[in-house]
Amino acid sequence: MFQNNKINILIPLLVGIIVALLPTPEGLSVNAQYFFALFLTVIIALILEPIPAALIGLTGVAFAATFGLVGDTAKASRDWALSGFSNGVIWLIFAAFMFALGYKKSGLGKRIALLLVKYLGKTSLGLGYAVAFADGVLSPFMPSNTARSAGTIFPIAINIPQMFNSTPEHEPRKLGGYISWVAIAATCVTSSMFLTALAPNLLAVSLVEKSTGIVINWAQWFSTLGIVMVPLFLLVPFLAYIIYPPEQKKSPEAPAWAAKELKEMGPISKNELLMLGLGMLALVMWIFGKEIGVNGTTAAIFVLSLLVLTNVISWEDVITNKAAINVFIWFATLVAMASGLKQVGYLKWAAGLIAGSLSGFEPTMIVIVLVVLFFLFHYLFASVTAHTVALLPLFLGVAVNLLPAEMIQPLSLLLVGSLGLMGIITPYATGPSPIWYGAGYISQATWWKLGAIFGAIYLGALVLLGFIIL
Repeated sequence: MFQNNKINILIPLLVGIIVALLPTPEGLSVNAQYFFALFLTVIIALILEPIPAALIGLTGVAFAATFGLVGDTAKASRDWALSGFSNGVIWLIFAAFMFALGYKKSGLGKRIALLLVKYLGKTSLGLGYAVAFADGVLSPFMPSNTARSAGTIFPIAINIPQMFNSTPEHEPRKLGGYISWVAIAATCVTSSMFLTALAPNLLAVSLVEKSTGIVINWAQWFSTLGIVMVPLFLLVPFLAYIIYPPEQKKSPEAPAWAAKELKEMGPISKNELLMLGLGMLALVMWIFGKEIGVNGTTAAIFVLSLLVLTNVISWEDVITNKAAINVFIWFATLVAMASGLKQVGYLKWAAGLIAGSLSGFEPTMIVIVLVVLFFLFHYLFASVTAHTVALLPLFLGVAVNLLPAEMIQPLSLLLVGSLGLMGIITPYATGPSPIWYGAGYISQATWWKLGAIFGAIYLGALVLLGFIIL
């Protein structure tokens, strides 16, 4: 593995060494420049991913702590290096990954998708809404849009166009192209609709709290972003039907196929009912946690314990879930790296430079410019997580320098709310994109064109929300 990735390993290292050897800019300490060089090395490595992402983050943190780039003493360096692992949001992400496993293992996720196809799938537009609603129902409980869209919905939805002889090689526009685009477009919206629908959302609110002291909870996220996300979600299948219409308008075979699949599944099982009940319990505690005095992370760990105790998932599932453990280490180390930028003084220095170029603008215009730039910069990233860690603290630092205190919270919500939406713009912009693109129903040129159109619509909705809440 390592031999095949020599170039991808060398590029981040060379960039980091060059930045470290450059003359230190005025107002920035040498130590801060060295840490930024390391941080840049980590981000570029995350984009190229020559080795597992979690290993990249862990190596970066270990290097910084070992050589004392953050912290005045050995103990301070150790405490900083381990700070991400004590972060409540990181544990919430880990627990939520187990919820996703519960939906998959119990069969509830598959049953929900098939039921929607059975009752909505008589027309192509209805099939679009069935695919979108399946994602919408699962999204509050599955923080991985890859597990949700690519892992749960894709295996079901991709069978539908094949029933009508719509394959990547034969009449892809008949039905397959439309279904594929609705699936990815819907999951991008649901990923921004709910705090717990995308793992980087949870990482982002942690970075917001560290950078500004502002706490964004589940209910506040949905009550604010839902103003535009809910209507946008309901419009997605229709917009795709108008902009990228299927050639086949009727699909009478789809409900019959779904009914056959449901019959093979048999009656709803005890584990499915338990998963449904425990999922709802977690959702209630996330929404009303502030009123009942239960922290969101505490609620997630409590429900995770119940999932194991009721045998919906096993303890073996928990300790052998490579995806969850990988994300746990990855995000914990990235939280530490991002906090290190602030700790060494780099963010304050960089934010001051950028703020100087925006200082003549009106506060509302500054908010809109920051949101638009934050969204468009995702063309440079193949990872929402890398984008979040690299740019969110910097943009928040600029905002703190330029905006009145009362505008920081609305801007923070707009920035974190854009993370799911920006996944629509390229075939590599978010986890499920390569899966749906790889299905072969949509050409690369068409994907980029549709991504630009829907990206403009999504960004426009976000800007509209900005004018509403500012």
